[in-house]
Amino acid sequence: LAALGEEDIAAALREALEQGTRAVVEQVSASDGFNADPRIHIPLPEQLEPVRGLLARVGMDGFADELELRLNRAAEAAAPEAGALFAQAIADMSIADARAILDGPPDAATSYFHSRMAEPLTEAMMPSVNEALAEAGAVRAYESLLGEYQSLPFVPQVRADLTRHVVDRTVDGVFLYLGEQEAAIRSDPQRWTTDLLERVFGG
Repeated sequence: LAALGEEDIAAALREALEQGTRAVVEQVSASDGFNADPRIHIPLPEQLEPVRGLLARVGMDGFADELELRLNRAAEAAAPEAGALFAQAIADMSIADARAILDGPPDAATSYFHSRMAEPLTEAMMPSVNEALAEAGAVRAYESLLGEYQSLPFVPQVRADLTRHVVDRTVDGVFLYLGEQEAAIRSDPQRWTTDLLERVFGG
C-alpha cells in the first residue's frame, strides 16, 4: 500500500464504491426489493395504522394491505435515482476524502455519504417518488383506503404524507445495505476483482 500513490488509492476506492452502490441499487430496485425484504419493507405511515385497525374490524383491511404494497412498489421504482446521485458523489470525492475513508472504520464511506448526501438525496428523490406513487397506484389506493375509513361512523380525520414517508424509508434502506456492501468490500477478497483493488484492500 505504501508503494501506491494517493491517486491510485483514490481510484481504487472509487471503483469499490461504484461497485457497492451499483449492487445496492440493483438489489432494492428489483421487484420485491423492498416489499419482500423484512429489513427494509415499508409499512404504512404511523398515522394510518389506526385506520388499518378499524377497517380490519369490518373485514376491509385489504385496502390497507394494498396501499402498503403500492408504497413498496414506489420505493422500488424510485431507487435508481439514488444510483445516479451516488455516482456523482463518488466522482466528486477528493483524494483527501478517499484517504480518510480508507483509513477510517469499516463504515467510513457510508458515514461520509450519509453526512453529505442524506438531505440532498431526500430532496432529489421527492419528484421521482411522487411520480412512482402515482404510477404504482398508491395514490388511488390511498384515496380508496380513506374513502372506506371515512364511511365508518364517528371516525377522526387522518392524513399522511406518503411521499415523505416513502422517501425517508427508501433512503434508510439504501444506506443500510450500502454499509453492508462497504464492510464486505473491505474484508472479502472475492470482491477485489482488479489488481489495484487487491493491493489497496489486501495490503
